[in-house]
Amino acid sequence: MTAFVRRKLVRFHHCDPAGIVFYPQYFTMFNELVEDWFTEGMDLPFADLHVEQRLGTPTAHIECKFMEPSRVGDILDFVLAVTSLGKSSINVAVSVSVDFNERLIARQTLVLVSLDTMKSIPIPDDLRAKLEKFKP
Repeated sequence: MTAFVRRKLVRFHHCDPAGIVFYPQYFTMFNELVEDWFTEGMDLPFADLHVEQRLGTPTAHIECKFMEPSRVGDILDFVLAVTSLGKSSINVAVSVSVDFNERLIARQTLVLVSLDTMKSIPIPDDLRAKLEKFKP
């Protein structure tokens, strides 16, 4: 398996008045992670997917377990792996840690959709082959 790994600095704007990452900010970071995964991990620019191919990958389901807070200045390691593929769905696991100290884990279901109809479509064979490389 090849997991996709991305490091991200926690910035001031990620944090709430308590000085920790405000939990919705993680959802924004997950979306950035997916964009980077397509662009860099699968050599499929996310912008091209949307603009040229008119395909999107909205989140249909997400669940998170938060173990410890993250603070401004922390360097977060995001690790994404595909757990399963359906006809049009992509299930991924994401772990977030600092120096191997796990901060949160998430499970997310993305669905491949036509941006013209906003209906799910089957994952094309070439994309499925790229996604399979990130499965255990």
